[in-house]
Amino acid sequence: MMYIEDDEFIRGNCPMTKEEVRILSISKLGVSEDSRVLDIGAGTGSVSIQLAKICSKGGITAIEKDEEALCLIEQNRKKFNVENLKVIEGEALKVEKDAQGPFDAIFIGGSGGNIDGIIKLYGSKLESRGNMVLNFITLNNLYKAMSTLKDMNYKVECIQVSINKTRGNSYMMTSSNSIFIVKAVKP
Repeated sequence: MMYIEDDEFIRGNCPMTKEEVRILSISKLGVSEDSRVLDIGAGTGSVSIQLAKICSKGGITAIEKDEEALCLIEQNRKKFNVENLKVIEGEALKVEKDAQGPFDAIFIGGSGGNIDGIIKLYGSKLESRGNMVLNFITLNNLYKAMSTLKDMNYKVECIQVSINKTRGNSYMMTSSNSIFIVKAVKP
């Protein structure tokens, strides 16, 4: 399965996990074609849509609270002809009962400041030895997440990536925010 490039997605003003970070994060999830995956804080749906293509015999559940983002997920679902994606509207901590597990993997791209609560609540829906992958731009949320995961006896690793791309005819390098990618394996 080829990865979808950023400019192929319909985008608005909502955050989107950028192509290179999306590729790395999905590879850390360790999914197969029949995996069941949960995407919390789905934004434009770039991770959910890509996962739905990879897990063609499985199912993806996306949770998102922002109305504009929900519209973009639906537009992208139609554009990429994705049928194995269930979208749940609402705050992750309030719609937990609608996310029917268990899941083989969980991706957390947004937490609304409730990262420790989300990890604890949704960690119970992750299969034993399943992977939880989380993306962060702030050190505060990174620390909270790693601390919570270690307290729950997950095996935790973290990488930091910084993507730079050329721009314009002079090929000036421009950088995106550094991103922390955490992979946690449930005991």
